[in-house]
Amino acid sequence: MILCDIGNTTFHFLINGKHKKYFLDEKIPTFDDEIYFVSVNKEATKKLKKTNPHAKNIKKLMNFKTNYVGLGIDRAIASYFEKDSIIVDAGSAITVDIMQKGNHMGGFIMPGIRAFIKTYPKISKKLKFEFEKKINLDKIPLQTKDAIQYAMMKSIILPIKEVSLNKNIIFTGGDGKLLSKYFENSIYKKDLIFENMKRMIDANNCIA
Repeated sequence: MILCDIGNTTFHFLINGKHKKYFLDEKIPTFDDEIYFVSVNKEATKKLKKTNPHAKNIKKLMNFKTNYVGLGIDRAIASYFEKDSIIVDAGSAITVDIMQKGNHMGGFIMPGIRAFIKTYPKISKKLKFEFEKKINLDKIPLQTKDAIQYAMMKSIILPIKEVSLNKNIIFTGGDGKLLSKYFENSIYKKDLIFENMKRMIDANNCIA
């Protein structure tokens, strides 16, 4: 069984426990194994189905209720099995979803770290900088590169802390591990989407 998470920039496959990514303009091979996928990109979905018409959309297995209009299927899957948690998917965008007593209470979206990094040089070439993973957020900066990174990280961290209260925070996505270090009540799950897809398939005896 192959799992596939189709995003806005890549096809992300989990094949025999190993990760494989293809950019949207790359050729997608034909697979013999069963494929279950989740997608936020209609055109990319068509591309996958063209080479693998047997691929099955896991959305058919879901029953996720929310009053949030336009919630992405990836966010729904990441939140699907949570009762009282904050789910943060830190990729090209950072999505934050609040689950309370098994109900999806809503959430919000912020630019991802790389989006922040690209924004500053557009304001001024003097604001171009090399991102550092170790940033002191307890001290007011005294140089420009530190000032940028301080503001950037605070802009991401503070809204999450404001809604987290005493809830556990689950981080996933490419920058999830980095962000999780700023929160005591947090865990990082690299394969949260794939883990939840597998749980859904198992719960439905895998016939979509």
